[in-house]
This record gives sequence, structure tokens and C-alpha cells, in this order.
Amino acid sequence: MATIDSEIDVSAMKTRPLEGNASAIEYFQLESFVVPRLMIGLWQLSSPAWGFASKSKMLSQFQKHVDSGFTAYDMADHYGDAEIIFGQFRSSYSGPKSTFCATKYCVFEPITVTEDGMRNAVSQRLANIQSDKIDLLQFHWQDYNNSQYIRALQFLQDDERVAALGLCNFDTKRMEEVISVGVKVATNQVQTRYLNIIQSPMLTVNAKFINRPQFSLIDARPTYAMAKACEKHHIKLLTYGTLCGGFLSEKWIAKDEPDPFSTDMTPSLRKYLEMINIWGSWPLFQTLLRTLSAIGRKHDVSVSAVAIRWVLDFSYVGAVIVGVRMGVSEHTEDNLAVYGWRLDAEDTKMLEEVLCQSRRGDMFSDMGDCGAEYRGNHDAGLRGPQSAPYRLRLRSNLPTDKPMDIRW
Repeated sequence: MATIDSEIDVSAMKTRPLEGNASAIEYFQLESFVVPRLMIGLWQLSSPAWGFASKSKMLSQFQKHVDSGFTAYDMADHYGDAEIIFGQFRSSYSGPKSTFCATKYCVFEPITVTEDGMRNAVSQRLANIQSDKIDLLQFHWQDYNNSQYIRALQFLQDDERVAALGLCNFDTKRMEEVISVGVKVATNQVQTRYLNIIQSPMLTVNAKFINRPQFSLIDARPTYAMAKACEKHHIKLLTYGTLCGGFLSEKWIAKDEPDPFSTDMTPSLRKYLEMINIWGSWPLFQTLLRTLSAIGRKHDVSVSAVAIRWVLDFSYVGAVIVGVRMGVSEHTEDNLAVYGWRLDAEDTKMLEEVLCQSRRGDMFSDMGDCGAEYRGNHDAGLRGPQSAPYRLRLRSNLPTDKPMDIRW
């Protein structure tokens, strides 16, 4: 368990520590919760395209993850049965309060925002997770031209059943707009002691606000406008897509560029293959993988662990969300290897020598800020000659029954 400086009034923080067996696990403060810096994403439960397992196998793997210290889970209203399966596990688990549930309410289509409508959305989430309170509710709003998202957030903030409120794929402009009108997203009740709370290197500073963007060595757009806003407002990011759907792993070293239409390619792999080609090229990506492998050998960790560590080492990142195919595959040991070390100056220099050859800056100028590529031309920051074709290519890979294919 992480330690907190003895001079701080811990009781005033109303902290509920999360349990775990791995002593090296790093944490960050989110409202009244102390949350691991690796969260388990349940997006893969949204479709059999990622494999299928029996409920008993999934529940058994939930237990193994919690016993290993992976106590925080990310899900959503459109992740198939993810909320329901998590709720069944937590209700049967001997220590349900030692797990942290982050789910989402996503508004993809036009609606008229009402207090009853927002409360009904919360009620549905609670019914699915079998709880009377949501630890963290993350809010996504598709159409920025419809400014009702402010009113929706105000209603959600006033709902006593929501312990902490977060944003999902909000760009910098709208994130700051939300803050400016007084919506307290994941407000930290002890923010007056913000600079003095954390002394342990295994625990990051408190999160005053939460936003959730895509962030990886391939898509580093959060390091631009979003980074400055995060530092200014003490915002922590919960990042997804950090392993590019599995491309950032040993499996792809010295491999030819895959056919995006191969039956072996999941929707996420198709999406991130296109991101890789926008970022640079497959040969440059191979150079990146070899560099990550060399750094991994130095620290005795995997390519994936190095890629996650690179994101975690940014001060404004609270946690990285890693997808898990419950009951199908298992990577708890690899994921635990992310903790307890940091990239040194030599490691950072090696990675920068590769990244500076990419088009990472162009990705921000052409694609726009975080989440812009999923919103069409709704003043989401899309601009430049590559924006429209990129958006069309990406959306052509989406399933017909869902408006978008991302791990939200």
C-alpha cells in the first residue's frame, strides 16, 4: 500500500485505499480514492472479435487480477456486457470496496438534456454494476455544436450517486470551457494541500480533474495543448491506446506490415495500423520496436512495459488503461513489470532519436486535438489536407451497429 506524508491529515482526505499484493504498485489520488496507475480496460468484452470465454473463466481471471493488485477497472455503457460482468464479480468478491469502477456515459446521438434523463443514465449504470454509487463516471459528448454538454455535466455533478465525475475525449478548448463554468470534474476536496500531499515516489499528486485521451508513442497529441492545460488546472489524464492495440510488443518485431483486411486483424489493430502510417511508416515503426526492445533488455522488461512507462512518466498522466481479454489471454506479470523503475536520460534520448523522424507534430496540426478524429467537422480541431481522408478511412473500419470503434 502506498504511504502518505505523516504531516497530512489523512482522515480529512476520506481516502479509501485500494488493496493489492504487489508492493511496487504506483498510485495516484482521485477524489477520495487511491487508484493504481494501471487500470484494466474491458473494451474487449464489447465484441467476440477479441475472443470469447465462459463467464466462469472471466470471473476467475477477475479474481487473479485483483489478487495481483489490479483493482481499478474501466468500462462503458457501450462495452457489451462489461458493466454487468464486472458487477457480478464485485458483488461476489469478498472485498468489493477494494475495487474501483470507472464507467462511462456516452452521448453519440442528439438528445434533449434533462435532469431526469441524466439520472436515468446513472441509474442504468448502477443497475449494471450492482452498486448504489459510481466511483468514477466519465462523460463523452459527440457534437460540440450542441452545447448541452455543459448542462448535462451540471446535472451529473449534482447527482449524489456519482462519487467522481470525469471527461472522456474532450479536447483542450472544451475541457477548459467546462472548468470555466464551474463544473467540478473529479474535484479533490483537499486541493488546498495539493502541493504538500504526496511524498512517496510510488504515489503521484492529487487529481483535481480527469480527462481521458488517446496517448502513446505513436499518438502524442496530448503533449501539445492538452499538456499545458493539465499543468495549469492540475488535471490528470487517464490514457488509452498506449499499446496501439498490441502493436507495441515483441510480437511485431521483424514482421512485415500486415494486411489491414486480414481475418487476423481486430478492429483495434486496423485502427492503429493506420495511425502508425500517419505517424511515420512501417520501417520507422520497426526501428521504434527495436529501440524499445533494447531498452527493455536493459531494464529486464518487455517492449510493452517500456511503451507504457514512457506515458506514465509524464507528470500529468494519472493512469494508463490496458485492455484485457478476460478469460482469453493473461498478462498480469508483464503489466506488473511496468512499476518500480523509470526511463533514464539515455533511454529517453534513444526514443527521441526515433520519434524526431516521425510526423508526430503534423498529427496534431492535421488531425486536431485529442478526440477530434472521432467528431467529423464539428469544430473539433480538424484541419489540413490529411484530416478528412484520415477520418473517412478510420470510420470505414467501424462496426455497423456502433458509432465508433475505440476503447472508451
